[in-house]
Amino acid sequence: MKALIMSLGTRGDVQPFVALGRALGAAGHEAVLCAPHRFAELAAGNGVTFAGVDDGPLRQLDSPAEAGEAFAGGVRTRLRQIREMPSMFDEVLADSWQVAGHGAGAGADVVVHNGQILAGQHVAEALGIPAVLGLPLPMYVPTREYPWPGQSLPFGLPGWLNRATFGGMRLPTAMFGRVIDRWRRDTLGLSPRPGRHDPAVRPDGGPATVLHAHSPSVLPQPADWPAGAEVTGYWFLPPEPRLPADVERFLADGPAPLFAGFGSMSGLAPQSSTRAVVEAAALTGNRLVMATAWGGLDAETADAAAAERGVELLVVGDVDYQALFPRMAAIVHHGGAGTTGTAFAAGRPQVVCPFVADQPFWGRVTHARGVAPEPLPQRKLAGPALATRIAEACAPAAVAAAAELGERVARERGLDRAVTLIERTAEAHR
Repeated sequence: MKALIMSLGTRGDVQPFVALGRALGAAGHEAVLCAPHRFAELAAGNGVTFAGVDDGPLRQLDSPAEAGEAFAGGVRTRLRQIREMPSMFDEVLADSWQVAGHGAGAGADVVVHNGQILAGQHVAEALGIPAVLGLPLPMYVPTREYPWPGQSLPFGLPGWLNRATFGGMRLPTAMFGRVIDRWRRDTLGLSPRPGRHDPAVRPDGGPATVLHAHSPSVLPQPADWPAGAEVTGYWFLPPEPRLPADVERFLADGPAPLFAGFGSMSGLAPQSSTRAVVEAAALTGNRLVMATAWGGLDAETADAAAAERGVELLVVGDVDYQALFPRMAAIVHHGGAGTTGTAFAAGRPQVVCPFVADQPFWGRVTHARGVAPEPLPQRKLAGPALATRIAEACAPAAVAAAAELGERVARERGLDRAVTLIERTAEAHR
């Protein structure tokens, strides 16, 4: 079997599909990852064949200022994004078809895609092969059991209202429908059909295979999902065998530190977020490992604040969270699906400081599982408030709950299950 894997987004969106490519290869299949050019090295380092596409809207995240504006901008920013975003996908779509129809992905038996790349189910339809939707969070398949994760919605809503909130997934169709339909017609030679913009629906109207790459111990599979939708467990790459030498030295020099990292999600004020984190570490008497990532936290500000408050600090860039997190006292983060999953698997307590999109959802899930206090929204982030949350996270009950959940997650075999279901989908089509 040859699988064409298609993903668009940040590293957290693409890395699970690199892991899936490795797992398919280990099972004796051929896998090609089609993703933005910036992930070529990640794929190559894991032995996965790579075919690049245009970065598209990722360019908005290429500087801290642009990233902050993209996530934290007001109404005027949102209106500009609605106008400009569709055209950002023209090259992504063109590249996707080049890879699938004529490039490294040609001859595939199945397409596995994350929805965000927009091309997946359409490419599969044009090739006459099945499409499998792979998701790190349950965005597309409605349920009565919890609300749509795409916005900050409360838990505990009536079941019918939970299902209704999944109408939020109509927004991509509203924004990109015309661009997709033009591409389908002019490039793929496909006619309009009902449900064409819903990747959870097959061309014949039946439910597509939808694989959710999170842990059933963290978020169990809803009883009202249709056939073909399944929670598989996480799709993790193997952890790095060792951490960088400076990280190992820091960890050996004292008790387990806090970790803090917000990705690119601290909006327009990374300096104030950084000062709040350092202050919280000082108030709780903790050492601190801080990840600056795409500018969510600021290294220069961190160094100055740590020197002022007497906090032992190590600033890191690109480091393997799977190797690092098990050695932390607690993990302070923004609530992205990938970071949250890695923290669950590490068996360490968490403090979630959500900002946008699915982050508040995962913050509520961590609290519901007893491994984290109530989320602290980024707009309310301040040193004393964060220190209170850290103290709650490091209490014995939360530490024990996190360790027990981590053991359960470690026993799951998400990638094995995903490979089996992809094989079944391809075989059923044949």
